[in-house]
Amino acid sequence: MGKKRRLSWAVMVDGRAIWTLNAVPKVSQYGESLRKFKGEEYRRWDPTRSKLGAALSRSRKSQYDLLPQEGDTCLYLGAGHGTSLSHLHDHVCGMDNQKDGRIIAIDLSPRCLRDLVHLSTIRPGLVPVLGDARKHAAWGIMVASKVDWLLQDVSQAGQTEIFINAVNRFLKPGGKGLLSLKAASERFSDAGEKEVFNQVRVQLEDAGLTVEEQIDLHGLEDNHCLYYITN
Repeated sequence: MGKKRRLSWAVMVDGRAIWTLNAVPKVSQYGESLRKFKGEEYRRWDPTRSKLGAALSRSRKSQYDLLPQEGDTCLYLGAGHGTSLSHLHDHVCGMDNQKDGRIIAIDLSPRCLRDLVHLSTIRPGLVPVLGDARKHAAWGIMVASKVDWLLQDVSQAGQTEIFINAVNRFLKPGGKGLLSLKAASERFSDAGEKEVFNQVRVQLEDAGLTVEEQIDLHGLEDNHCLYYITN
């Protein structure tokens, strides 16, 4: 058992392991471990199955800042099957959405959307939407006002441009944005992984965004880097 410290009311670090207070007690969403700390049930956040979890594990200076605030309105582009999303929900919404949070989850895959819809039935505050992250006109009406926190995790060419456009349209001034970038999906000719990551940082800064931390996820999510920005 390692030394415990809290990143938030619902997120705890125990040694190297990260745990979230389970908003749906006795339910393991993707086979993760459940454990009780002082009578409360937590779920282990597997950093090898979650870019956000990997970033929290690898962050050197922004670990306490990467997550939104409890009760925030969040936009998640490329929510997938809901692994990271479930832990995010534990923190933003809590059991029965006691924190009155809202997470709008966009994904292009009908299969993923089915999983997200199921998740939303037991995790109120989660709003699943079928949509392409690039095509705001098709689903932007679901985002009634600008959001506090935005995470993008899509493996499409032009990830940086998609992110910059989303930040400009949907993120509040002073809001937090997280871009999980897969180097192999970018189209820089003959560029190595580190060069791709550095070029993306320049693109973000040229767009007027402040890169608070550039987090290499090597060893947990190879070929990936996560950028934490403020606007």
